[in-house]
Amino acid sequence: MTRIAAVAPVLPAFAYTQAEITSELAPLISSGPARRAVLERMHAASGIGTRHTALPLERYRDLGTFRQSNDIFIEVATDLAERALREALDTAGLEPPDVDFVMFTSVTGVSAPSVDALLVSRLGLRPDVKRIPSFGLGCVAGAAGLARVNDYLVGHPTEVGVLLSVELCSLTLQRDDETMANFVATGLFGDGAAAVVLVGDARDEPGIRITDSRSSFFPDTRDVIGWNIGGSGFEIVLTAGVAEVIERHFPVEVAAFLADNGLGIADVASWVAHPGGPRVLEAFEHSLGLPHEALEKSWASLDRVGNLSSAAVLHVLADTIAAGGRAAGDAGMLFALGPGVSAEFVLLEWQ
Repeated sequence: MTRIAAVAPVLPAFAYTQAEITSELAPLISSGPARRAVLERMHAASGIGTRHTALPLERYRDLGTFRQSNDIFIEVATDLAERALREALDTAGLEPPDVDFVMFTSVTGVSAPSVDALLVSRLGLRPDVKRIPSFGLGCVAGAAGLARVNDYLVGHPTEVGVLLSVELCSLTLQRDDETMANFVATGLFGDGAAAVVLVGDARDEPGIRITDSRSSFFPDTRDVIGWNIGGSGFEIVLTAGVAEVIERHFPVEVAAFLADNGLGIADVASWVAHPGGPRVLEAFEHSLGLPHEALEKSWASLDRVGNLSSAAVLHVLADTIAAGGRAAGDAGMLFALGPGVSAEFVLLEWQ
């Protein structure tokens, strides 16, 4: 079985309290005192203490066109991806030429050549490294990326695969957008990246096993999460229906997936949930009948860095691994939700 040999979560250098971010962004988003008061209340209720940003906070006052912000995305994303992958490979005891397959994901910027291509020369990856850049999976891509790299390594058990996630949500800032979705998004999403090194079953590197994965697509949910992309860049689509989708679908989906592996809810020792926001985490807990402490790492990550989109669940995975306390054979469930609406579930086994 494929093993997770290393996870490296990284963050931009600029960090601010939620109150500092709200104070800076509120005048850029809303000019009326009544609407601004609504934004401030929503930001304060987000469950977030601090967030990291790609740029110093004052630079968002003069953030220009979509072209200009996307150019910044390419520069900062490439630097963060390089840092994350170097750290992950070092932890795994591997070098860049050891990598056979790279999956890169982001939903907050676009680049051609893609960021993973820009890393080939910078990192010293082999010229024949296989690459798949992904756009559009959104928050679910951290879990989906693990599953897809695992799929590749099942067929190539002597090889090394890498998942790279970079999300710079702050660069999607929409000025003068007083929609509730934008109020929520500007108080929820943070910037960050992560790299995961996975190895095939025939290799010697130790790590947590991926024992199974499952994808689920929920019909008639297209307008619940996503982007509208126009002249000003990325306009958030985010509704209160996310929690309803979780409540309706997760109990059946998770129970069936676990049952197929001879497990039940009570057999899962570690829950690695995407920290999508307070209502999302509460819906996960309620729909699965989990105690609040079961998602402790997800709540802590949300407070510390916000929702990092696809990188968020990988940060929670890194925190879960770092905490230790798991015995060989313990089961873990990693999962996330994204546009579609779609979900990805990854079953883990501690070694």
